[in-house]
Amino acid sequence: MLAVFDQGPPPPCPAPFNLAAHVLRRGRARPDKTALSVLGRDGAQDWSYRALEHAVRATGAGLLEAGLAPGAIVLMRLGNTVDFPIAYLGAIAAGLVPVPTSSQLTEPEVATMIAGLRPAAVLRDPDVASVHHDREIPLDDLRAMRDLAPCDWAMGDPERMAYIVYTSGTSGQPRAVAHAHRAIWARQMMVRGWYDLSEDDRLLHAGALNWTYTLGTGLMDPWTIGATALIPLPGTPIAELPDLLRRHRATLFAAAPGVYRKLLQDCPTLDLPDLRHALCAGEKLSPALHTAWRETTGTDLYEAFGMSECSTFISSSPAHPARGASLGRPQTGRKVAILGPDGAPVPRGAEGTIAVHASDPGLMLGYLNAPEETAARFCGDWFLTGDQGAMAVDGQITYLGRDDDMMNAGGYRVSPIEVETALNAHPGITQCGVTDIEIKNDTRIIAAFYTGPATLDESDLRAYVQKHLARYKQPRAFVHLPELPMGANGKLLRRALRGQFEIGDS
Repeated sequence: MLAVFDQGPPPPCPAPFNLAAHVLRRGRARPDKTALSVLGRDGAQDWSYRALEHAVRATGAGLLEAGLAPGAIVLMRLGNTVDFPIAYLGAIAAGLVPVPTSSQLTEPEVATMIAGLRPAAVLRDPDVASVHHDREIPLDDLRAMRDLAPCDWAMGDPERMAYIVYTSGTSGQPRAVAHAHRAIWARQMMVRGWYDLSEDDRLLHAGALNWTYTLGTGLMDPWTIGATALIPLPGTPIAELPDLLRRHRATLFAAAPGVYRKLLQDCPTLDLPDLRHALCAGEKLSPALHTAWRETTGTDLYEAFGMSECSTFISSSPAHPARGASLGRPQTGRKVAILGPDGAPVPRGAEGTIAVHASDPGLMLGYLNAPEETAARFCGDWFLTGDQGAMAVDGQITYLGRDDDMMNAGGYRVSPIEVETALNAHPGITQCGVTDIEIKNDTRIIAAFYTGPATLDESDLRAYVQKHLARYKQPRAFVHLPELPMGANGKLLRRALRGQFEIGDS
């Protein structure tokens, strides 16, 4: 039996179509229902579906009145506030192409993005790092747009570009991933294949509003179903999440593994009477953490696996729990295979590359302005994820790691080459190698190993990377070595660096 999972395609995406209109369509049946609650110690800031749709469509009208034409690319440099999803959906509603980005990015990183994207405008929060652009729309102007009459939905071909997200690449440069409007249609496969989400649910996501994991799982998916999204105020300590979950009667909870790890460390008991189950994505969930959550809360924790190019497509769920350390199985409607070096499916149980069929409606249109790089990720009709796995007889897939040196830092995929490029520009560093290190059970950090005339002051190195790299890309440990491990062909052996690290170095 070959390692191919295929239970038939999902229903075709309707046309004409608009991603933002699809997200908010269910709310029109219950316009006074709470779509979003931003939670704080003293209460919540609530947005009804009526208010949310008006803000989205009015923002779309304002962007068009500002002279932006449908199809124009708009870079988002906004903070962790409700302005972020409103601007994102507002741009899509009007037929623009937003590019959501992390507020942690530095000015040099933003400058590189602008040079590659050539956006028509930058949506700008003055408190978020950016660089000059000839067409900036400040946050105050975005908020004022909500007083305008709403725009019409820009309906069209579901295959046209809707938004762009960035992902780290093996080349060391972040890659712009273009997605079609149909991407939101594909996410319905997660509703039963991962969430078990209904319109009666109240889903609390622990991530920032401007993180793509939160944007999809925490906001757009609940809104598409007509459920209520709960998001803690920026800066809410993890230790306060249990109280928010109880007070606001959250039925589902979503976070990265690091949040669950910290919760269990700080809270030996967790009484969450309304919680049905929890959701996890962003990095691999360890069996020990899974067991600890189940024993502490009496609820299960369901994991999903995906990537910026295709969101999540393998997951466990109440209907199909994962066995042992497996990720779960491909969601119904997905076509997933494990391919060998020859590009053909391997037998079930054998190791190979996890691949998604090119027909998947959630798959990217491609890397922006990089047709050769896009083509290199495909083998015939299969998109190669670069992740290794094995498929059991029942379709469950066990994750076996990367086929390259990509790192995972708190749920963000980080290229070691990007970090090395920044550090190699330091005047005291001759050569640098970067990898992620497990410093204790279920906890990994990025560590930088470097050669140079002398050991450098660690506080100076930390200050240096803070100027050049987003926080999630910054090494947490620096190790001076007389030389870096090299292969026979002179290639840096990053994984061998781990043997040079001692826990005391952190």
